[in-house]
Amino acid sequence: MDNTTGLRESKKLRTRRQLAATALELFLERGFDAVSVADVAAAAEVSKPTLFRYFPSKEDLVLDRFADHQDEAARIVRERPAGQGPVGAVHAHFLAALDERDPITGLCDHPDVLAFQRLLYTTAGLESRMRHYTDREVELLAAELESEGVRPLSARLAATHLVAVRHELGRENFRRIDAGQSADEAHPAAVADCEQAFVMLADGLDRALPIRRS
Repeated sequence: MDNTTGLRESKKLRTRRQLAATALELFLERGFDAVSVADVAAAAEVSKPTLFRYFPSKEDLVLDRFADHQDEAARIVRERPAGQGPVGAVHAHFLAALDERDPITGLCDHPDVLAFQRLLYTTAGLESRMRHYTDREVELLAAELESEGVRPLSARLAATHLVAVRHELGRENFRRIDAGQSADEAHPAAVADCEQAFVMLADGLDRALPIRRS
């Protein structure tokens, strides 16, 4: 990549981040449904066509940050150590993320994170569009499992379950924080739910999925 191309890509990335940040600020201030794409474009001082070149829909202005996490489950499974199954790898990663209060687990009480999650979980259009990102997450994880010799149907079923557990645990943790608990107060229950959910999966899925060989 030459310097000109690198500068151009950096500028695009800055513009993309500016658009998303401007949109989120407006959505949090007024509510998602009360803000139009034209409002966002005007606030960011760009045209609507320019905005749509970066984000195909209004919902993507909020959800685009999830694109960076779509391959996370697949990467966790691909990089797991020898002797560990896919369920165990995703389980261990989620527990570690709970300890770190990672926002992706829902167990984060930072005001900005909580405001974003409240917007996400209380806006029908965002929840509906979120399925697009979830479907891609399942697709990538299923492809990784298939590459390890899992039959396509089994890979899709396993990926669907693993992704669903991660998302549902995150949603339940958000509910606790939104109800007024701190992340530290909610942590024991979040860990207990995580353990129960992955035990339920492991009892069935680990019989069908491969153990990492050295």
